[in-house]
Amino acid sequence: MAVKTIWPIDHTCGHHADRDLSDRPADRRAGFAEWLARQECTDCWRASNEGDEQDKAAWLKAKRAEEQTASEAWSEQYRMPPLEGTERAVPWGVRCRHQILANAYTALVTEGTTSEAEWAEIEESARTVTRAGWWIDQRSSEPEDLAELLRAATGADRPTENPFF
Repeated sequence: MAVKTIWPIDHTCGHHADRDLSDRPADRRAGFAEWLARQECTDCWRASNEGDEQDKAAWLKAKRAEEQTASEAWSEQYRMPPLEGTERAVPWGVRCRHQILANAYTALVTEGTTSEAEWAEIEESARTVTRAGWWIDQRSSEPEDLAELLRAATGADRPTENPFF
């Protein structure tokens, strides 16, 4: 006799469902059915987590706005040029640039052996990279790699005085 594929599940929320577990190996169906019985049904789970998703979205939006404000203030304070890119990429690039340079300063100067004069050169080189996408692409890089990454930035990542280029 074959292991059954349709399992009756009595969820913790009180709802009952007959679940087709044929997509699972036969030796794992019973354990999965037990696990399902310790969960709310899909509808109840969605209903209970719907407010959480809205709260998370609101929190994330507020957090992004706070980060954006701080990044823009930092950009002004350190005379960073405006970034170029799409409407969506520019704010993200500004946040990434701020995070990358702040993390690099901490790692290289505050905790490392880079002098303030050496950092000034790195910072000046960072000012020449104005493509938002470049900063977004580097957001996962290591602080120790920043100087090399800035040297590797191409002409497409830097502004040109020729408007037809």
